Amino acid sequence: MQVSIVGVDLGKNSCSLVGLDAAGKVILRRRVRRDGLAIFLAKLSKCVVAMEACCGAHHLGRALIEAGHEVRLMSPEYVRPYVKAQKNDDRDAEAIAEAASRPTMRFVALKSEAQLDMQSLHRVRDRLVGERTALMNQIRGLLLERSVIVPQGKAKLAAALADLLDGEAKALAPRMRNLMRDLREQWRALDERISAFDAEFIETAKADDGARRLLSVPGIGALNATALVAAVGDAAAFARGRDLAAWLGLVPRQITTGCKPKLVGITKRGSKYLRKMLIQGARAAMPTLRASDTKIGAWLRGLLARAHGNTAVVALAGKMARIVWALLRRGEVYSAAPAA
Repeated sequence: MQVSIVGVDLGKNSCSLVGLDAAGKVILRRRVRRDGLAIFLAKLSKCVVAMEACCGAHHLGRALIEAGHEVRLMSPEYVRPYVKAQKNDDRDAEAIAEAASRPTMRFVALKSEAQLDMQSLHRVRDRLVGERTALMNQIRGLLLERSVIVPQGKAKLAAALADLLDGEAKALAPRMRNLMRDLREQWRALDERISAFDAEFIETAKADDGARRLLSVPGIGALNATALVAAVGDAAAFARGRDLAAWLGLVPRQITTGCKPKLVGITKRGSKYLRKMLIQGARAAMPTLRASDTKIGAWLRGLLARAHGNTAVVALAGKMARIVWALLRRGEVYSAAPAA
């Protein structure tokens, strides 16, 4: 029995396997516990092992490559059309194997341990930022119930709390003052933890060659650079810069009917976190770039003359994604071209 492709449907405790021969016929069906999956696959002759790019797939993929197998990871949305009839684990595994055999299938590049570690750090930091935002909103809501209205902005909220808790004003009852002090201490603790992550990202960006090149791009700091390198590596999985921008959801959706294409809003596919980071960086860099005597500056001024500012920000983020691809693929440092 010569297995050509093995489709693996990963589960938390157990996994379903379906093996296809060279003709695409199912010759193996098996259910294996998660902790024994690598051992079972290592006993098979060298073949293609296909999985959805989900939790644990990259770690398992590296182990299988060491055992001599070829690993193909795919986005779950690309596997879904191959599921036959009622969905179950066995049919999912068969669909994964069939999808991996298609010559036009797009595969996900296997990430290294360092890339996964960096992505984990970014996820934890993003969670802490969300907790801090929720805490600040709760503080504002509690103060509003006591007719204390605080203007927008983190600094203004901190100043208002200082006046209420450290000043002589008695706008709050003693119990509420104690509660606000406790919430402020939680806020400070979150600030310290987030700052520790930011310092680590800065050190990592200085040490990593790819991230260091990205730092030369206006609007990309240590946070953006480390997140992009962790997600795309050397960008070898993308044939051109537009493919990276499309992967990040920064290109327009196309609606075609009656052979008449129409471009609408961006697709918003891929990583919401990376897209958010690029858009925030573009918003911060746009005033400087717009005033610069460069090709990007001239392009931005022309775009702003005919489009809304938010549209220009997203378009600039898409252009930054293309620049990121060029720097990672070619090993260059960004240099702004002067306006013609």
